[in-house]
Parts: sequence; C-alpha cells; structure tokens
Amino acid sequence: MITAITGTPGTGKTTVANILSERGFAVYNLKNIAIQHGFIDGYDAERDSIIIDIDKLDNYISKMNQKMVLIEGHLSHLLKNISYTIILRCHPRELRKRLEKKDWNEKKILENLQAEVLDVILVETVEIHPSDTIFEIDTTNLKPRQVADIIAGIIDNGFILEDRYKIGRIDWSEELLRDEDLWKE
Repeated sequence: MITAITGTPGTGKTTVANILSERGFAVYNLKNIAIQHGFIDGYDAERDSIIIDIDKLDNYISKMNQKMVLIEGHLSHLLKNISYTIILRCHPRELRKRLEKKDWNEKKILENLQAEVLDVILVETVEIHPSDTIFEIDTTNLKPRQVADIIAGIIDNGFILEDRYKIGRIDWSEELLRDEDLWKE
C-alpha cells in the first residue's frame, strides 16, 4: 500500500517524514527518487526547480512491493498508483514565517501562499483520488512529532477517515481579504 504525504512547501512534510522514517516506516522522498532514477523532464529556471516526469515516477512507484510505503513530496498527490493521500496544511501567516526561514524569495513565497489559500493541492488530489481516501491535517499549531503521531495513528487505525481529518474542513480563503501584510511584495 502506497500513501502520499503532500502539501504546500513549508507545511512540514519532510520533517514529519523523517520522524516517521526514524520510527521504522518506509518513507521515500519523491524528488530524490526522481533524481536517482532520471525521471526529470527539465528545469524551471524561474522557480529554480526541476521538472519531474510524474508518469515515469508513478510507474516506478507502482512496482514497490513493500507492505506500507510513504511517498513524501509536494507532487506526490499526483501519483495515480497510491491508495491514500495525507495533505498537510498550514495557516498562511505561519506558512509565510516558515518559508521566510528557508530564505525563499518573495515571489516564490507569494506563489506558495496563494496555492495554500486556494487549496491547489486539495483540488488536484480530488481530481485524481476518491475523497474518502484523502486526509487533511492542519499543522499550524502542531509540533512535527505531533503530526507524525497523527499520521501513524491514521495508518494504525486502518485509514478510517475521522471527521477531523476529512477534506474541506480547512479554509484559508478569507485570508485573501483579511491580512494585507501577508501579501506584501
């Protein structure tokens, strides 16, 4: 069974994935797999990022034969050969702080804040996967170990979808109008 851990950059995916790996879960970073196996379509200079061939990556991942595999990365929800998707979310004000700590440029920060507010990853996920296989976790006020505990609990509980992790409960859309400082450039 393959589960995606996805979310806008800065929501905590990599940190949480590392904790889950330390706990014995088989965790793979999508970008590392793509680079390692040459699933690269090019380079986006404007965004300073590689372009991953999702179809080749999806084909590769579909052949993983471990009992439980977690694929971490902000594109992992685009994989068709996954059973479940866990989307990490973060309030835009906190997300801005996290991305600024990473020393990202303002344009890249704004692009990711907009993606978070507009539910881009959720929308893309729902277009590919049934809603009862998608979980959303608000990481805004949680420590990474708490998020890892939640994910481990979801897995241990057989992916039974509790109300608090159902999609559509997290909505940052009012932030588009509320906080002018958030959108400074």
